[in-house]
Amino acid sequence: MVSIATKKLVEHAILPRKMSKHAAGYDLYSANEELIILQPGEIKMIPTGIAMSIPEGYEAQVRPRSGLAIKHGIGILNAPGTIDSDYRGEIKVILFNAGKTLFRLEPGSRIAQLVISKYYDIEFLLTGELDTTERGTGGFGHTELK
Repeated sequence: MVSIATKKLVEHAILPRKMSKHAAGYDLYSANEELIILQPGEIKMIPTGIAMSIPEGYEAQVRPRSGLAIKHGIGILNAPGTIDSDYRGEIKVILFNAGKTLFRLEPGSRIAQLVISKYYDIEFLLTGELDTTERGTGGFGHTELK
C-alpha cells in the first residue's frame, strides 16, 4: 500500500474514494459551493478542493468517469491528465460538455477518477538501428481486415 498525504483546501472538500473493492480509480469530487452549469460545447476548470503529496516515482492520472460520458457526454479535455509528484497545488479537472443538453454540476459531484501509477526514469539511447518485429512500422489501422 502507498500512503499519500492529502490536504483539504476547503472544509467541504471530499477525499478521493474507491467505489468498489477492486477499483483501480478513486473518484474525485467537485468542491464547488454553488451549482455549475456546463453548456453544450463549454469547457470549465472544476476545483476538487484538495492537494496531495504524491511520492517520488509515482504520478496521479485524472481520467473521465464512464457514467458521465455515456449518460451526459461529459469528458475531461486533457484525459488522462497527469499530476506529477512535485506538484502541491489544488487538483482541478478540465471538464467539457460534448452532449446536446446543459449539464448541472451539483456541489460534491463525482467528476473524475484518480489512478496512481508508478513510473520509471528512462534513458533514451540514440541508435541507428532498431530490432525488427513482425509488425514493423505498421500502424494506424494496419491490423484491420481488408
